[in-house]
Amino acid sequence: MIKAFVIGHPIKHSRSPLIHGHWLQTYGIAGSYVAIDVAPEALEAHFGRIRAGEFAGGNVTVPLKEGAFRLCDALDPLAQRIGASNTLVRRPDGTIIGQNTDFMGFLGNLDQSAPGWDDTLSEVIVLGAGGAARAIVIALEERKAGVIHVLNRTREKAEALTALSPKVIAGTLDQFGRLAPTARLMVNTTTIGMHGTRFDDLPMSLLPKHCTVTDIVYTPLETPLLAEARALGLPSVDGLGMLLHQAVPGFEAWFGTRPAVTLELRALIEGTL
Repeated sequence: MIKAFVIGHPIKHSRSPLIHGHWLQTYGIAGSYVAIDVAPEALEAHFGRIRAGEFAGGNVTVPLKEGAFRLCDALDPLAQRIGASNTLVRRPDGTIIGQNTDFMGFLGNLDQSAPGWDDTLSEVIVLGAGGAARAIVIALEERKAGVIHVLNRTREKAEALTALSPKVIAGTLDQFGRLAPTARLMVNTTTIGMHGTRFDDLPMSLLPKHCTVTDIVYTPLETPLLAEARALGLPSVDGLGMLLHQAVPGFEAWFGTRPAVTLELRALIEGTL
């Protein structure tokens, strides 16, 4: 039986076992996908279990992503460029390759939920400068975005993303008001929104009516940011679809079948939020 996992610390909140369990049942595959709490100091030992053949691979979430990135034997070109890996695949020789599926998750979510979102991406605002922001910057460049404004609480961290693309302009959150009127897409990649938290003094009303707003946070499904966007009549996309779409490449790599992101799957996960 093929076994895969998601690791993090803590990890009991993860919906990934539900997603992959649904696909295993749907496609009649004899496999398992489990959540395993792995403390950072135990990560290297867990990699040993993968190399020994106990698992075909798995997903990695906070706070283990950086450590897993360093422990991989190889990285696919996308993960190497982004500088982060959230998916591990064991190769036949026992070595582990790191992949990044946030790129595909972000694009797949918007393509499905807001067709035509990338028709005109002259200016984009990305809030936050962490690992997810790095993947999203690369995805936006792939879709021919013009200028990508990365705004972060600290400018220094935003400036690190300028190495990813000449289209990136680093700034701080207090510049949002000046940039908002010409934005065609706004992406929140920070954890602000979880548990009802919200940005202070973010003048969303300055965004033009054609600006799509999306949030990678999916708990709650409608964050305060998305609620405000909806109240203003702005097209908005929640973060659940990104979670679902980023799971597709890993499942295919481990279990040999490319799964579909369906309304049934979304309803299943929504019911747990």
